[in-house]
Amino acid sequence: MDTLTPALRTLAPLPYHTAVVDYLRLHEPDVWRWANARLTDGQQRESLRSALLRDTYRIDPQAHPAVHEQLACAMARLGIAAPATLYQSPGQEMNAALLFVPGEVHIVVQGPLLERMSGPELLAVFGHELAHYLLWSQDEGVLLAAERILHDAVVSGQASHSQHETWRRYALHTELFADRGGAVAAGGLAPAVAALVKVQTGIGTVDADAYLRQALEVEARERGASDAHTHPETFIRARALALWWEDAPECEAWIAARLHGPLALENLDLPGQLRLQALTRGFLAHYLLDADVATEAVLARVRMLFPDWQAGETALGPEHFDAAAVDDGVRAYLNALMLDLALLEPDTQDAALLRAGQLAESLGSFDALLLNLRRDAAFGKREIDRYKRRLAKETGE
Repeated sequence: MDTLTPALRTLAPLPYHTAVVDYLRLHEPDVWRWANARLTDGQQRESLRSALLRDTYRIDPQAHPAVHEQLACAMARLGIAAPATLYQSPGQEMNAALLFVPGEVHIVVQGPLLERMSGPELLAVFGHELAHYLLWSQDEGVLLAAERILHDAVVSGQASHSQHETWRRYALHTELFADRGGAVAAGGLAPAVAALVKVQTGIGTVDADAYLRQALEVEARERGASDAHTHPETFIRARALALWWEDAPECEAWIAARLHGPLALENLDLPGQLRLQALTRGFLAHYLLDADVATEAVLARVRMLFPDWQAGETALGPEHFDAAAVDDGVRAYLNALMLDLALLEPDTQDAALLRAGQLAESLGSFDALLLNLRRDAAFGKREIDRYKRRLAKETGE
């Protein structure tokens, strides 16, 4: 498990990174061009260098050759050829950070990190930070441009909830990518996990296998998605790294479940908005498979939502909206859409409500649909009972 096999440990951006870049390129072209222009800001780079010299101790290679040997080893294993400088910053908590400058490596360590880490663990720490450099340097800096767009939107104080959520998830995925770099640099999973736990807890000795078993215990008890802001919870990071290192086929699906969870109407990020649009479109196409409800008036209302709506749209049935895929809020939203269309024309209302009821039962949201009928269609107890009887008769129950 801990044998270094670089050919099998190719570092690539996670699918979420690519999804965010694609979204920003397509939907925010002006901001995208501005962010890419910022990547070559020489004045900003000089300001960073000055701040590092002023506020830290530069760890000179001649005075600290062993540390620089470790850094050089980590860089070689990750295929990075660039001038590198190490700095020690004030502070007691163990930490490390990469300050990105194109073509240069600047790593700042804090606290007793250099003293507390074993050789392989220090390789993992350096590998983690160097992986940030790799990520930001790829494809002429497009992933760095995306990170800066999201960061600037959030710190502006005018960001939408979806922008905040996208920034949060982007940061979480970036840390998982960096953890992979740590394992590659260290030549194994165990030192990368040990280094991670040491930095998070401050403990002097870590049994990586024991912590991975602990992570499985936590996972069995806590099924929800991460609510962390910049770094996933340690057990998630360790488990995600183990799945990747072992080339587990469920790795990407597991990460999606633990960092995103089901699609939630109240917690959409930017790619999630596009996903919800596609799911909505597919669900409406499925609803309209019943010819009795696909009237011209209903189709006109659907085209208000999707102006490019065409005959033969791909339909997505209720099986695409289970608890693993979407939350109750999304199913309530689908109920509201069906009810809006069902009440549009009195002549087809009965057939449309039956169709909506059948689909709501398949979705597991029928009780919620009844509440909608009481609130939005003014159905009383008699109308509700009659509706339930008709629906039961129609479905043969």
